[in-house]
Amino acid sequence: MKTELRASTTTSLSLQNHNLFTSPQGSLAGALKGCLGSLDGACIEKLLLHCASALESNDITLAQQVMWVLNNVASSLGDPNQRLTSWFLRALISRASRVCPTALNLNGNGFVQRRLMSVTELAEYVDLIPWHRFGYSASNSAIFKAIEGFSKVHILDFSITHCMQWPTLIDALAKRPEGPPSLRITVPSFRPQVPPLLNVSCEEVGLRLGNFSKFRQVPFEFNVIGNSSSFSSSSTSSTSETTIMSEESSSLFPFEVLLSQLNPSSLNLQEDEALVINFQNWLRYLCDEPNVEIYEGASLRDTFLNTIKSLNPRVVVVVDEDSDLSASSLTSRITTCFNYLWIPFDALETFLAKDSPHRIEFEADIGHKIENIIGFEGFQRIERLESGLMLSQRMKNAGFFSIPFGEDTVGEVKALLDEHASGWGMKREEDNNMLVLTWKGHNSVFATAWVPTNGGSLED
Repeated sequence: MKTELRASTTTSLSLQNHNLFTSPQGSLAGALKGCLGSLDGACIEKLLLHCASALESNDITLAQQVMWVLNNVASSLGDPNQRLTSWFLRALISRASRVCPTALNLNGNGFVQRRLMSVTELAEYVDLIPWHRFGYSASNSAIFKAIEGFSKVHILDFSITHCMQWPTLIDALAKRPEGPPSLRITVPSFRPQVPPLLNVSCEEVGLRLGNFSKFRQVPFEFNVIGNSSSFSSSSTSSTSETTIMSEESSSLFPFEVLLSQLNPSSLNLQEDEALVINFQNWLRYLCDEPNVEIYEGASLRDTFLNTIKSLNPRVVVVVDEDSDLSASSLTSRITTCFNYLWIPFDALETFLAKDSPHRIEFEADIGHKIENIIGFEGFQRIERLESGLMLSQRMKNAGFFSIPFGEDTVGEVKALLDEHASGWGMKREEDNNMLVLTWKGHNSVFATAWVPTNGGSLED
């Protein structure tokens, strides 16, 4: 992390037993050695790791002392380092409150209030930085090439951004020289309850896509699989806020139910259609730990990919954040998370005011992720991101081989990045056929495209 800290202000996070913090002593003094007077990113990371080690060894007194120092650095309206630190501090306090519930107090009740967005607001949200649009652009271009010559296209969409990807593809299909294909999009009725959240149901999203497709004269059908329940992607309630529980559990999301629906009969697959599988920031929420009782020693993530392969898709596109946040070690996750998630905080600093509501909302969603990565363990830790290299190996093990992105795709992505700050860039990793979004040279988001080994080449 390169950004230097400027003058700090404290956050609203409160710690009890302030008498413990009259001065840095003992192990804390060691943690602060070389940092006092120059609390840059490296020193903040050192303090975070010191706090994590104290929590892992149940040294709550030392953890409190380090948190006090961090509390005087953190600011939700400060510079990028300070803002990022405020969310790490919240996550550490959340974790400590379960280790020793009476020793620490975090203002609030353990729940994160999130406003439900309108479709227009969601469009503005994904346009803020190219974090999502990069994946949309790369995926849509790969999909467009893969379905050349097909008059029927069926997209099975696994995404957390409520089909925001598809209007651009629909527009491109409408302009096909040979005429548009009939397009069918199928989505699950439930999704992990993670931001961004929408104030309309997935059925309503489908109706809006249908209206746009009709306007562009693209034959369109929208299907929802799985039973609608409290796990639906959004709520039709008139309330403008929803509550995201901090103690999330992957067992709350009925992926096993979804798995049972992924068969040709339930999906109404047709022999003359091109089946496309779209994964956008989604695979990370499938448990990656082996399960001997249910999946014969495989993980849900691997079982899911094996099921997808059995459907013989024309192409599978996978987009996600390029970082490994699945380690069992808390200190390893803190190091990786701190040195990765500074990127959106730093990027937002370049064009938005410190008190911008859009900036605060976007950062709060990242903070929600940090709290799950750092604050929880076991089935409650649902954010289990793996890097592009790790995902590539997993796809190969599942029986897929990667296909390169064409020059047209590269050109479209570059044109998209030209609309944003100059710090954004793109690189090609030829060994794995990956496109990678970068910020100041640091990997941010990866995009890959795959076909099953028994499915033949896209050139066929």
